[in-house]
Amino acid sequence: MLSVLRIILATVFIIFTTLFAFVYCLFSPKNPKHVYFFCRWFNQLQKILGVKLVQRGLENAPTPEKSVYISNHQSVLDFVTDPGMLRPRTVSLGKRDLLIVPFFGLLYWITGNILINREDKSKARDTIKQVAEAIHQRDLSVWVYPEGTRSKGRGLLPFKTGAFRMAIEAGVPITPMCTSTTHNKIDFNRLNNGIVITEMLEPIDVSGYKLSDARELANHCHALMAEKIAELDAEVARWESQQNSELDSDRSSAR
Repeated sequence: MLSVLRIILATVFIIFTTLFAFVYCLFSPKNPKHVYFFCRWFNQLQKILGVKLVQRGLENAPTPEKSVYISNHQSVLDFVTDPGMLRPRTVSLGKRDLLIVPFFGLLYWITGNILINREDKSKARDTIKQVAEAIHQRDLSVWVYPEGTRSKGRGLLPFKTGAFRMAIEAGVPITPMCTSTTHNKIDFNRLNNGIVITEMLEPIDVSGYKLSDARELANHCHALMAEKIAELDAEVARWESQQNSELDSDRSSAR
């Protein structure tokens, strides 16, 4: 029953947000400021799902400087856990297929995010160059999921090099953002789904890298993020253990 209620509330929330965003953005469509504004709204979905988000390291974001932000991509729940970490004038990079997603696709497009055709490999180089140019022409940062697909409990998947080539081409830092594992951690039928930790790491200067070094840079960032995610998961496990111990203690006292 709780699961059904949450799905209904989340659906109503997304539909209302999309309709409002469409009218709001008609006055300045695809303006990068809209993404940050509506991400504040999506950050509230945590309350519907019974999740407490612990957000850290925002001081590491190189705002107002431009950057390519990278994050681990786990599931559709990323739209609940990640929006609060997105910085002003940052847009995300997504596949064009998102346009067919009811309501959300329209919201994604009109708020100013960048849609690309990932299936056309022949144009990948041009796409990277165009996004790198847009970073400076439109004065924005870009948020990318370098795994290219949702991991769905398989851990941090290997990184594609597109985001790193983009940062090197544009001459802007790479800023990793890590989210603790959510796979099998969030149950829509459970009232309290505990905590999820998101943490922004320090920006990585790419000035010493050439385009031919993109794979090296990707591997370096992958190692940093894998280590940090493991640390966050261990912290969440300790928190859960402490909560269970306190609950057992309360039950013993009540007997």
